[in-house]
Amino acid sequence: MEFSPPRHIRLTSHPGTTGRGALPLRWGAPISAERGPVVASPAEPRYRNAVGSYSGAYAVYRALAVATRALARDHRPDLTDTAPATLIGPHSHWGDPAKIVSLDPWGHLAGEVFADHIRAGIDIRPTIAVTRARITTPEFRPLIADGTLRPDGEVLLDNGEIRVTKTAIDPVWHLPGIAARFGVPETDLRRTLFEETGGMFPELVTRPDIEVLLPPIGGMTVYFFGAVEKLPKPETVIACRVHDECNGSDVFGSDICTCRPYLVHGIEVCVQTAQQGGVGMIVYNRKEGRALGEVTKFLVYNARKRQSGGDRAETYFRRTECVAGVQDMRFQELMPDVFHWLGIRRIDRWVSMSNLKRDALTSQGVEVVEQVAIPDRLVPPDAAVEIEAKKAAGYFAPAGIPDPRELSHILGRALDD
Repeated sequence: MEFSPPRHIRLTSHPGTTGRGALPLRWGAPISAERGPVVASPAEPRYRNAVGSYSGAYAVYRALAVATRALARDHRPDLTDTAPATLIGPHSHWGDPAKIVSLDPWGHLAGEVFADHIRAGIDIRPTIAVTRARITTPEFRPLIADGTLRPDGEVLLDNGEIRVTKTAIDPVWHLPGIAARFGVPETDLRRTLFEETGGMFPELVTRPDIEVLLPPIGGMTVYFFGAVEKLPKPETVIACRVHDECNGSDVFGSDICTCRPYLVHGIEVCVQTAQQGGVGMIVYNRKEGRALGEVTKFLVYNARKRQSGGDRAETYFRRTECVAGVQDMRFQELMPDVFHWLGIRRIDRWVSMSNLKRDALTSQGVEVVEQVAIPDRLVPPDAAVEIEAKKAAGYFAPAGIPDPRELSHILGRALDD
């Protein structure tokens, strides 16, 4: 085994060791030159102005690659030809520090607007990437066959493929803004983040001068159907589904929930809207199991199925809370940031039944014109418990919220069907 001589470890937890040459970062400044770049490379202790590391949760894999000599510690990405496939922004909300607190609005333009810093040798990396692709949704084949969807050669092709622009977004948190959004003191937020991550980032409590955190969590992908540049125009009709990850259903087709059927329905609405001259959007967040995690989600499945009386709508949320201690940790308060980034002020067709998502969006000044529920025909039999429990809890239901006293009858009939 190759011997690795000990190297001096430079602690970053106190201003006396780093921070003297940190690049200025003024969150919410209206132009990039005034705002400054986010610098989170571990190779740049002198210039770092953010806690954490690029690539969020994948930073641990980078560390493993460096430790095993698969990746050179001093590697710098070559950003040649990596510019966004379509232009997004800048928009007015980029200059409002209260409107965008969970992503870097300049993140997709880092290679261009901060090119001078990069040429000077500073390791600055994009936290957003924009590209184009084609996707295939097998459920569309019968819809094309029966004429429900018609290929147009632009959005929906004859072979069933769909042209999209897609954007990957890593989270970048402005801690003062995050604290204000949730109505908690910033010092409490910093200390809790430090303690609940096992002390992963001591700078959270020792470096109040650093206001930005790149948290080690999953980000989001936005799929656009139609011309992205139309989004900020007030006359553009916009359809959107905000979808929180459910790997078991989205990828493997598990029938205990409505996630994949609703995702497919959202794509269908987006395609139709784009074909009519509007723009469709799927915002896909990595928040598995309501951000409780997949292990917790599977434990809840077991508890729901094995409880006395079997899986029931009236105990749906209670079983989750018994295992996780809380019903939901997705915190939709941060969700509207991506709409502010895109310059969107109105959603014409909101493909979601979630009252939490709708209320979070409207509270941030984005109008919802029409809310679109999942059609009954798309609800899998084993997901009847989930859908009725959510309706009873206040989720949007075109036919009205069911009386809890009727739930057993409704569910019995649904399961029999």
